[in-house]
Amino acid sequence: MAQRFTALADIPGALRGGVVAIGNFDGVHRGHREVLARAIDKAARLSVPATVLTFEPHPRSVFRPDQPVPRLTPAPIKARLFGLMGFDAVFEQHFDRSFAARSAEDFVADILVGRLGVNHVVTGYDFHFGRDRNGDPDFLIDTARRLGFGVSLVEAFVDEGDTVISSTRIRELLGQGDVVGANALLGYRHSVEAEIIHGKKLGRTLGFPTANMALAPENALRPGIYAVRLRRADGSLHDGVASFGRRPTVDAEGAPLLLETYAFGLEADLYGETCTVSLFGFLRPELKFDGLDPLMAQMREDEAEARALLSGVKPLSPFDAKVAF
Repeated sequence: MAQRFTALADIPGALRGGVVAIGNFDGVHRGHREVLARAIDKAARLSVPATVLTFEPHPRSVFRPDQPVPRLTPAPIKARLFGLMGFDAVFEQHFDRSFAARSAEDFVADILVGRLGVNHVVTGYDFHFGRDRNGDPDFLIDTARRLGFGVSLVEAFVDEGDTVISSTRIRELLGQGDVVGANALLGYRHSVEAEIIHGKKLGRTLGFPTANMALAPENALRPGIYAVRLRRADGSLHDGVASFGRRPTVDAEGAPLLLETYAFGLEADLYGETCTVSLFGFLRPELKFDGLDPLMAQMREDEAEARALLSGVKPLSPFDAKVAF
């Protein structure tokens, strides 16, 4: 697992002098992993730590607080994915307007050289940084040459349709309920993570006990019913079916959004435990039923469909085998 640092002043000496991949990497999708894999390979060849420098919160959310970015991978999930790739550490630089106002020269001298002691930087071909985004790849290469560290730039990664893979595309697909399409661009099953909280326990009385999660309001998911796999804190995996929405049949209009997962055969008390739910397929939109009987009949159909879908699933990639299997 990658060590996670939220204060760059606390970095131990053993993690300085490494190869640093720089970027937001929201989603850690196939395109991001081209950059990240290059960093891991370079670190192995230099026999130095492989690390990631990212920014929290997402810069776009800082500049447009009224339009926060729907996060594909909040910081804890992102750090876990970096660890699965083989990184030694992730450095989360706090991003605010004050940090954004720092010059490109200051970013390189203070953050990259002063605090991280970089040996080599790997980033995307279009990486811009510093006040007014004045730092560009040419500036980074020239400054690195002067200060004594290396730079590798990675070209944009395109999918099988020759289209650049982006976090924006993936968010749009999730918002449409196209989990299969989003997962194809991610290269693994999209996952959410949260603490299991108490609900009304109606599902338990109906024979469908659920593990309830309150996701961030700006998440990208379309409300509806999903075939899922739940991973407990102990690493155990449980197939299931999940409802994401406001429960219109039993709750008043405007009820809070919840992800409610019915994990097949799991009867353990999960309250207070942080679990991960990976999405394998979108089954149907959220609907309002005329009473509990038709709701329960539909829930039985959803369970059967989810079981059928999950019975034959295979990893999308070696990385997906680590994430959802």
